[in-house]
Amino acid sequence: MTSYGTDLIIILPELVVVAAACLVLILDPVTPRSRKELLAWLSLGSLALCVGLTGGQIGVQNVSLSAFNDLVVVDGYARFWKLLLYGATGLTILMSLPYLKIEGLHLGEYYAFILLALSGMMVMVSGADLLTIYLGTELMSLSLYVLAGLKRSSPRSLEASAKYFVLGAFSSGLLLYGISLLYGLSGGTRLSTIAGALGARGFDDPMLLIATILLTVGFGFKLAVVPFHMWTPDVYQGAPTAVTAFMAVASKAASFAAFLRVFIEGLGGLKADWSVLFVLLSVVTLVLGNVVAIVQTNIKRMLAYSSIAHAGYALIGLAAAGRSAGESGGTPGIASVMLYLTFYAFMTLGAFAVIAMFRKGGLEGDEIEDFTGLAKRQPVAALIMLVFMVSLTGIPPTAGFIGKFYVFMAAVEAGLSWLAALGLIFSAVSAYYYMRVVMLMYMRDPEATAAETPHLVPSPALSIVLACAVAGVIIFGLFPNPVVTLALQSVLLLK
Repeated sequence: MTSYGTDLIIILPELVVVAAACLVLILDPVTPRSRKELLAWLSLGSLALCVGLTGGQIGVQNVSLSAFNDLVVVDGYARFWKLLLYGATGLTILMSLPYLKIEGLHLGEYYAFILLALSGMMVMVSGADLLTIYLGTELMSLSLYVLAGLKRSSPRSLEASAKYFVLGAFSSGLLLYGISLLYGLSGGTRLSTIAGALGARGFDDPMLLIATILLTVGFGFKLAVVPFHMWTPDVYQGAPTAVTAFMAVASKAASFAAFLRVFIEGLGGLKADWSVLFVLLSVVTLVLGNVVAIVQTNIKRMLAYSSIAHAGYALIGLAAAGRSAGESGGTPGIASVMLYLTFYAFMTLGAFAVIAMFRKGGLEGDEIEDFTGLAKRQPVAALIMLVFMVSLTGIPPTAGFIGKFYVFMAAVEAGLSWLAALGLIFSAVSAYYYMRVVMLMYMRDPEATAAETPHLVPSPALSIVLACAVAGVIIFGLFPNPVVTLALQSVLLLK
């Protein structure tokens, strides 16, 4: 087999996803409006095939494959993130089946854009070259811009799409400028070339400092860290709920995966310098995300600021990786970020799935007050939402607690005990706005005089999503070792 054929086999999962997206677009015009679900099942079938292709390589974690002259690498680190992205995308598609029908959004291209966004994320997590990562980022972003404005009759949705596009284009320009500066400094865009050329030069070189800041700004927008978070509340509130869940989980996971690879592999020699920057970003992100979430009245906006705060917790792990010394000192920090985002995926997807079930007068019931008395009207739904709120707070024995435990432990081992303590304090602060939802559900009576009482519209697909999310939160909260071991093994070839 030729080298080109071998390269295509290495990126076969990406090819499957792109082919499925193209097939969905071809079949959409000839698929009856009432049978658009077939396109969703086609998309899920392609994801199942990808899970088999990627999951079959889990037993060979120490094997790293490269393709296209080392522009793409498939190692244990990339496989870990790809499996997480497959799961998040599959649950999003299942969530979308009843949601799109209720909203009257019978658009087959929706599933195509979901798959195209996924393909961009897969390129991001496997990119070993800055331009490859940039192309993956743009493919993901362009698809998400369209998905955010899917409700074409809703001014709020169109506004969300426009804001996301304008700010995203600006951040992409800054990211590309940072890449160009690194190319001028190192003579290449491959991460290995950059690492070899820059070594441990440090920030005494002002051009290197500017390039690092520009990369941080570009990725910081995708991660929704302060002060690059301005788009997050409006986009989370205006976008369709299923799309919001996809952005909150899959987009954030892929961006963190690329962010980690660039700074650990490409700029690892500078970690003593950039770790200080990430400590600062983590602190301001924790403060703003948690404090502003307290005053929100819309639950999607509250979860938007919550998402910002959770990015701050994950940055603690990255800062710890930069501060750790020794040959394997950064492993706990990197693995803690991977664990945190894995567990975050389950509780966030589950919370948005509950929101997607809420209807009030034919519209989404996304106000926090809409949850008043839910325990008396729908006790099972209230119990499920309780599990997600407890996990997002970080209370044991849930997966949210395990995620924060490993992040804080990595910070303590790296000599950042004060940062771990600060994270613990703001975890207590977050309990205020998460438990407010619980208080409304269990300690307030439904408003019998309300003209439109919020109600739930359950469906088998949403039930599957909620069952998977609850199982992930509880099982990984009690038995996290398999995921912990997999994350630690996946980091070995990254550094």
